[in-house]
Amino acid sequence: MNSASRLQALSAFLKNKRALITPESAGFPVGARRRTPGLRREEVAQLAGVSLTWYTWLEQGRDIQASPSVLDCVAGALRLNADERKYLYSLALESGANIPTAEPLVPLINPSLRKILNDLTYCPAIVSDRMCNIVGWNEAARFVFLDFERIPAERRNMIRLLFERPEFRRLAVNWEQFASGFLSMFRSYYGRYVGDEWYDGFLSEMTTAYPEFRKMWEHGQVSYAPEVHLEFRHAKAGKMVYELTSLSVYGQDDLRCSIYTPAAETTTESKLRRLMEERKSAE
Repeated sequence: MNSASRLQALSAFLKNKRALITPESAGFPVGARRRTPGLRREEVAQLAGVSLTWYTWLEQGRDIQASPSVLDCVAGALRLNADERKYLYSLALESGANIPTAEPLVPLINPSLRKILNDLTYCPAIVSDRMCNIVGWNEAARFVFLDFERIPAERRNMIRLLFERPEFRRLAVNWEQFASGFLSMFRSYYGRYVGDEWYDGFLSEMTTAYPEFRKMWEHGQVSYAPEVHLEFRHAKAGKMVYELTSLSVYGQDDLRCSIYTPAAETTTESKLRRLMEERKSAE
């Protein structure tokens, strides 16, 4: 992300978070002359204990100096959670400015991680990198989602597939929640790697091709490890319910393992087991 893009992302994020706070909840009168939802800039500046001019410049995306302590006051005023604070600091402090542009290389899945994936027999699991490229999966994931082996490596991006492939839209009953969870995780990477222009190109491509992506992206959610309850309508197995847990893979920079655990007190695991056994019998 170049400097202009970084500051533009910072501006959009601050405006979005400001618009989500009602004046009443912050102790301000509603008034009849408010033209936009949420707080005014001067109200955020008052809550944060900073000058209106400084905050206005920050929200406008001007290249100004911002200390961690002052940003902490802004984060408090905007009620940012821990992930959102990290995202704010990454953009405002340009902490990743020297990160090189990503190389289109697929990280290798080491034997220990491969064993973990294979041992999760009835828990679909997917390993992705910091660009959400899918670099590993287990047999259960192939049965529940897609046969990723049949997708060219350069198109094997989870964000892209969510919007590009109709199979995902048909599969996820709460598709918007499913997609939003991955976008919030993607945004956390976007904030950390402010020097990598790959993200700008990818976002430009996706916002042009998919209006729904643009709408979700502008919503501004951030999460480093979203936990999501998902209901699927599988073409062969019917209703399946999973809990998504996202884990960082230590020892391999920025690899993430997304594990879909069959929800308790459902028949999800037995359905997947039967589906996989029927395939083996047919082979």
